[in-house]
Amino acid sequence: MRKTLVATMVASALTLGACKENTAEQQTDKAEATVTKASTQSAAPEMGTFGVELSARDESVKPGDDFFMYASGTWYENFQMPADKTRYGAFTALADRSEEQVKAIVEELSVAQNLSGEEKLIADFYNAYMDLETINEKGISPIEPFLDEIDSIDSVEQLPAIFGNAWLTGTNTPIWSGMWYNRLNPDEYQVTLGVGGLGLPDRDYYLEESERFTTIRSQYVDHISQMLQFAGVDNPAEKAKGILELETRIAQAQWPREKRRDRDLTLNQIARADMSEGYPGFDWDQYFEPGGLKVLQLNVSQPEPVREVIAIINDTPVETWKDYLTYHSISGNASLLSEDIYLANFDFYGRTLSGQQEPRARWKRAISQMSGVESLGFAIGKVYVDRYFPETSKKQMAELVENLRTALGERIRNLDWMGEDTKKNALEKLQAFRPKIGYPDQWQSFDGLEISAQSLMSNVHNLRKFFQEQDVERELKPTDRERWGMPPQQVNAYYNSSFNEIVFPAAILQAPFFDPNADPAVNYGAIGAVIGHEMGHGFDDQGSKSDAKGIQSNWWTDADRAAFEAKTDKLAEQYSQYEPIKDNFVNGRNSLGENIGDVGGLAMAYHAYQLSLEGEEAPVIDGLTGDQRFFLAWAQVWREKRTEQSMLNQLRAGTHSPGRYRALAPRNHDAWYDAFDVQPGDELYLPPEERVRIW
Repeated sequence: MRKTLVATMVASALTLGACKENTAEQQTDKAEATVTKASTQSAAPEMGTFGVELSARDESVKPGDDFFMYASGTWYENFQMPADKTRYGAFTALADRSEEQVKAIVEELSVAQNLSGEEKLIADFYNAYMDLETINEKGISPIEPFLDEIDSIDSVEQLPAIFGNAWLTGTNTPIWSGMWYNRLNPDEYQVTLGVGGLGLPDRDYYLEESERFTTIRSQYVDHISQMLQFAGVDNPAEKAKGILELETRIAQAQWPREKRRDRDLTLNQIARADMSEGYPGFDWDQYFEPGGLKVLQLNVSQPEPVREVIAIINDTPVETWKDYLTYHSISGNASLLSEDIYLANFDFYGRTLSGQQEPRARWKRAISQMSGVESLGFAIGKVYVDRYFPETSKKQMAELVENLRTALGERIRNLDWMGEDTKKNALEKLQAFRPKIGYPDQWQSFDGLEISAQSLMSNVHNLRKFFQEQDVERELKPTDRERWGMPPQQVNAYYNSSFNEIVFPAAILQAPFFDPNADPAVNYGAIGAVIGHEMGHGFDDQGSKSDAKGIQSNWWTDADRAAFEAKTDKLAEQYSQYEPIKDNFVNGRNSLGENIGDVGGLAMAYHAYQLSLEGEEAPVIDGLTGDQRFFLAWAQVWREKRTEQSMLNQLRAGTHSPGRYRALAPRNHDAWYDAFDVQPGDELYLPPEERVRIW
């Protein structure tokens, strides 16, 4: 059973002080009366003279023809992709910085004496991961107990228990489950169950008949065959073909990604006692027993696919399932096994599927393994915050969040397509937003966790057991609203609809996103729009299906919902026109929530920036107006370069539009047209009636 108690992330600790008895409108009025004026620069910004890298621009490109290349074209044409990367941009550069900072922490601890409990956990895990000589000596032996268990299977009736133990073994399985929040009562935990089990990035990779995907499938079969040989499997080439055929059937049963993100379709609650009747042919007692959860109630995210996969489980020969589980056990744990196994896995998933030319350095792989939410991420994060995150940044960020809240409140009041009843509910939700900034107020405890410097696989198993036991302990208790879904050193941000919270880890609060010494226009165009983006997720096509308390419910009138969906349909159509690779387009429907976040977040940030000026004209700096600097900051945040394989993965399996198209969100904003004199005939020009204005 895969467990995924991690908040939904995007991209991308301030407690609200308003009194509960105040109405949403009164609370927002109060916020509007205290808008913080943008602070002035007190020292040199990290980038350029005011916070934007002007040398990255290609001024031979008209902003109205390609705003991405205008803002970052010189950088794009001259940047050489590092051999261990598949994409590179502002996020990557900042992630590299965070990674180097974590490396300094971890390597210092790895040789230190007299360490505290958590410091020793970090040091021992890192040293075990870096002990390549011992790992190579062990070869595949760390997973042989599970391979032997797979080999002993003699009927499909034994499969539910094997699938239910996947949380410990790290194996891909066709049915997955994890503890999440009850969407109808966010104060309760609930197990969510769905369909997975694919080795390729998405169902399209199995079902599309173009030459590109046919070639990938052939290469996948070769890869499976190679991995099976590490376990001494007979006739690996034939068995690899059988695994592809099995995964193709699973892919056919799955819903398309755009359907899987529809919160109305994926809310299907059922009592545990009714599972055998609702989803017969599968031993649910066997499946749930290894995890130890009581599972009183579930949410089945894909009902019909689950039933179809149960049929596939029962009519597929047990020998094929044994081959499937053997392959996924090796592949799923390859990064923890000997280097020859890791490199064979990398050759397909890194080089073939993603275009990565070289593996990442081992120390980077170690830090990645250690930094997850259900690893040592928060133990490392505690040290990271002490060393690298100034409290002044937290305070300034809190002010920006409140300015964005004020701006969105004004915008909601002035919407011409939404009625007063829905506006009242929207304002209540806005006021209920809880920001979390920098790091948790309550840190994850690691009491009782055992980590050794001698055994990497044992360490990973101990971590998996540790967090599973925590889930079992908290399952029937009220949900923990202090828990974070990302550690502080992660460069990202997210919105959690169940708690109606927006979360900004410390690592993203650095240039080019946030620089306390940058021009205010830059901070509003960068981190301000990121804040707006996360707020926007509360009001996107799916987040808008939860109310101020995080309960999935309809707080809209039918007419207002129809008006909203007319606008979102228009935005989906707009993004679906982008064609990064010939015959491969952005999926405007699957990326709709992120695109709403971008377009709406940019509008909120621009509004907040204008409020911060208090009616004064922004100065011209280096020949650029405040509005030009605002939109340039946005575009440079989304500059990126990708391998073609990585771009294909993003188009077919990702929920975000590629960065170069996120940079084009300003084409829906009137102020951008004025700032850069964009005229009819320019390639990005949209007539006013075609510009999508939602929030």
